[in-house]
Parts: sequence; C-alpha cells; structure tokens
Amino acid sequence: METVTDSPQDPDPKGYFQFRAIVLGDADVGKSSLLRCFTDGLGGVMGAATPGPTIGVEFYSQTILMPSTGKAELQIWDTAGQERFRSITRNFYRSAAGVLLVFDLTNRASFEHVPEWYHEAVGDRLPAFVLGRHKCDLVAKRAVSAEEAGHLATTLGMAFVETSALINFNVELAFQTLAGGIQQALGGGILAPHQGCDSIRLIPNQSCRQPLARREPQERCQC
Repeated sequence: METVTDSPQDPDPKGYFQFRAIVLGDADVGKSSLLRCFTDGLGGVMGAATPGPTIGVEFYSQTILMPSTGKAELQIWDTAGQERFRSITRNFYRSAAGVLLVFDLTNRASFEHVPEWYHEAVGDRLPAFVLGRHKCDLVAKRAVSAEEAGHLATTLGMAFVETSALINFNVELAFQTLAGGIQQALGGGILAPHQGCDSIRLIPNQSCRQPLARREPQERCQC
C-alpha cells in the first residue's frame, strides 16, 4: 500500500531528503493503525475499520515538514510481527535509516520483546531508533508504565514517544522524531547516503536538475 500526500513547498533550492524507515514490533501492537493514522489521518474516525494483520511487508509514504531542511519524504515499511514472517522482514532491516519500535502498553510481553527487536534490527550499523508506547488511551489496562518504558529507551539510546492511533495522540510526533533522528545522524556522519542504497537519498528540485545537452546541428558534407 502506498499513500502520498501533497508535498509542502521546499525552501531549499538543492532539494529534499528521502528517508527509508521501518516499523517493528510484535503482532497486534498497532503498527498498521499508527501508519494509517499518520498517512491517512484515520485516528479516532468513527466507523473506521481496524486494519487486519499485515502479511509480510506493506509500504507507505508521507512527506513531512522538517525545521532545517523544509521537508523530507518518509518511505515506511510496515512489517508483520508474526514469527513466520521474520525471514521476510529481516531483508528490509539493512535498507532502513530509521526504526520505529512499537509495543502495546497493555501487553507486557510485547514490551519485553523490544530489546530482541532492537538487537535484531541494529545489525552491524546503527540506524535512528524511536520507541513507541502505543495505545496510551487504555490507561486503565496498562501493564507497562511510562517510567519503565522511558528507562528502557534511555538504556538502548533511543527517543521515547507515547502514542495512540485511536485518538490520534502523538502519532505525527513519533514519525517527526524518527525523521529528526535520521537527520541528526546524517549531520553527525553516523548515517550517510550510499551508492546503490536507497535508505537516504537527496532528491534534487526540478530547477536544479541538469538540462539535457543540446545537440548542435552538424554541417552537411559538401563533398
């Protein structure tokens, strides 16, 4: 699935960055709901259908405003959390510049599996990470406190955001934070665009693209 919104005007004459990111976490923590809320604005809409389980990987795209560069395009893979799809989703880890790790605050096991997801995704490189404590509208059913989640995020060296797709709480903030982390890692030299790798790309503006060389007419032979 791909959802693209109208792009805000880019003040940088050089162009804008395109970042590839991935959303990881156990099954049924609400990864697809977060993404649909972010890209389609469906959070809290009465009658909106709850997304079914993701089969393999689904693709979303959204352009967001960035404080310093004007805008960035996030290309996001939504991954299946079931164990039988892990061999498929692992293929996408190396192509991601950022990772949103999601757990369900009413599901203790999904929180306890976060370090496993983290170490599996980090591999031999360090993408930007954000920990999302999802379904914070279900306060009465919480099995993981914000303090405990924040401590884990600090231990793993990642940002922490509480979210709820149902009431559209901090959903955009989570992805803004992820894009900001990628941008910061890019500026610090931790991440960099690589030839043949699309995790980070600079998309030039139309005005900056080199025009095709004009072919001069050849003189006709007089022999």
